[in-house]
Amino acid sequence: MRRRIMLAAAPLLLTPALAGAQNLDRAALQRVEAYFNAMTTLRARFLQIAQNGAAAEGTAMIWRPNRMRFEYDPPEPTLLIAADGQFFHWDRELRQPTVVAVNSTPLGVLLRNPLSLSGDVTVPVMERVGGLLRVSIFRTAAPGEGRITLILEENPMQLRQWEVLDAQNRLTRVTLTQIETGVRLDPFLFAFNDPRFREALDRAR
Repeated sequence: MRRRIMLAAAPLLLTPALAGAQNLDRAALQRVEAYFNAMTTLRARFLQIAQNGAAAEGTAMIWRPNRMRFEYDPPEPTLLIAADGQFFHWDRELRQPTVVAVNSTPLGVLLRNPLSLSGDVTVPVMERVGGLLRVSIFRTAAPGEGRITLILEENPMQLRQWEVLDAQNRLTRVTLTQIETGVRLDPFLFAFNDPRFREALDRAR
């Protein structure tokens, strides 16, 4: 069975030993909100580890608000693009796209504008350990969709990792490296054009 792709991460010094981690106050949440709301673009390498141990690497690009692209290195045949309120999952081997609403996925939290960690989202867990903040988030009205846990360096604040626990209770972890922010990104990278349509046009010529 193909390894499952749903944007997760590899542990960043956050194994079970979270004893002693402290609860954080609203001021810490506001700092997290301010960090994301000040972010325009982010580009980084990523390492994704699924619960079964399957690994994949690639390049992640985020253009807030609303746009995201995950380009996996070969031989992984997956391309993920978020744009126009939808997540497009293209499998180059099966040659078939899957489309879901961005807001129905835990990752949709990262693309909100503005990002607010109150109101229609719930923060059930917030911990500090070793200079990192760990913030778990789920949509209040749909806890069954799963949750995302953001892991950020605290000083200076920087997103380093996230974990996605999906509706089937499967955990995926994604770790970011070589992080660049404020970079110029080509808007075309976030436009999904089903390759089958292009091929059909070429055949019709």
